[in-house]
Amino acid sequence: MAAPLDSCDVLVLGGGPAGICAAAQAARAGARTLLVERTGILGGTIVSAGVDFPGLFHAHGRQVIAGVGWDLVVRAVQAAGGQLPDFTIDHGGAHWLHHVRVDRAIFAALADETVLTAGASLLFHAMPAVMAPADPGWRVTLCLKEGLHPVHAGVVIDCTGDANAVALAGLPLRCAPAIQPGTIMLEADGYRTADLDLDAIERAAQAAIASGELLASDLGRRERPCYHFLAAGGSNRTHIPAVDASGSAGRTEMELAGRRCMMRLFRFFRRQPGLEKFRYRWFAVECGIRETVTIVGQSTITADDYASGRRWDDAVCYSYYPVDLHASDDLDIDIRSLAPGAVPTIPRGAMLPVGGPRLIVAGRTISGDRAANSAYRCQASCMAIGQAAGALASLAAADGCEPAAVPLPRLHDLLRRGGAIVPGDL
Repeated sequence: MAAPLDSCDVLVLGGGPAGICAAAQAARAGARTLLVERTGILGGTIVSAGVDFPGLFHAHGRQVIAGVGWDLVVRAVQAAGGQLPDFTIDHGGAHWLHHVRVDRAIFAALADETVLTAGASLLFHAMPAVMAPADPGWRVTLCLKEGLHPVHAGVVIDCTGDANAVALAGLPLRCAPAIQPGTIMLEADGYRTADLDLDAIERAAQAAIASGELLASDLGRRERPCYHFLAAGGSNRTHIPAVDASGSAGRTEMELAGRRCMMRLFRFFRRQPGLEKFRYRWFAVECGIRETVTIVGQSTITADDYASGRRWDDAVCYSYYPVDLHASDDLDIDIRSLAPGAVPTIPRGAMLPVGGPRLIVAGRTISGDRAANSAYRCQASCMAIGQAAGALASLAAADGCEPAAVPLPRLHDLLRRGGAIVPGDL
């Protein structure tokens, strides 16, 4: 096994949807690229958290996000013998019907292939410990299993999902006073919903909540929560009370709370008639985290910017998803459709932290208010932002300049050559 790189043109921190696309794009553009991932597998929320239905790549019957991430998703669907949704069908407000289901194992293996065949280097079980400015770029100390390892990077892309590199660089972050809850993804079986006395189970659940045996958030719904949980096999039904999970202590609290939720539900359902064989066929090894922090960027995307489909002067990609804000203290979800025909864009300025030279952010922590963030945090948008970050970083590294100084026409041209859809091309 080769030793970790001591230097690179582009260092990508985080191997989720944004990081995969950033690393592949930067490497394909000729940058010497290192992708560092804290776990042992690529895919982020798609794989480790089991949110295996990325979207949305299409808006109003046309594709608005393509490129590295879309190609990976399509390959994963085809390899598993699956079928893409019919994106020409208008489902009204049922946006989830345009999510693309992927096999987690196949997606993870193809993500490895995508990054490595692009020419990037890959390092698992590592995370940044120190960020120090260098001339040029950054000297990043990585924490490896065998100790600390310094790497000099011309440009750093923070795809950690929690802006960890930005925090280590001492740059400001925004944290909402009330953070959205997380979800532990799982798959339950051992019963037939049609055989159950659901009214009796609902009454038993309300009694269990009243006694403290269950939390109302465990079932994630206000109306008929047991029916919705059992009919869906538990998929995407839990709410784990929110904490700031941007750091290790908060993430630990969230993971423990998720597994306690699983056990409360397991013990409760096993006692109900017809659910004596209730079991978990699968559960995610990490909670799905909707929200932690955002950076203070050179631009900030507001809910009005997003919902109206604002075309920013420095737009690098499209994004499309309704505002999807889960309340932190109850079971309400604020879902707001965008303006008719609107397709929002993501500005380069929202990816560039104020005061951070040669530092780019991609994924859910780019600069925006809570409502906008609840939309662009979704996986297809993170893939598009990640590819834009990889292209931007490769050009900045090659030119020896700040990412803000890269001419937009050059950036757009490189993205088009990478298969991405650039704002204005539709």
